[in-house]
Amino acid sequence: MNIDDAVKYFGSKTKLAEALGIRPSAVTQWGSDIPAIRQFQIQVISKNKLKADQKVA
Repeated sequence: MNIDDAVKYFGSKTKLAEALGIRPSAVTQWGSDIPAIRQFQIQVISKNKLKADQKVA
């Protein structure tokens, strides 16, 4: 998944950060690449609507 998909799903970088229990500045530091562990968290939170990239598995 990319950051644009995650932000679109959650509505903003701030809401994405809140869902993950982290600061919005941490999300901003990712750039366009979401760390693997965060991708899996987002997959769980989104109930598989967003999928972690296979290459990070």
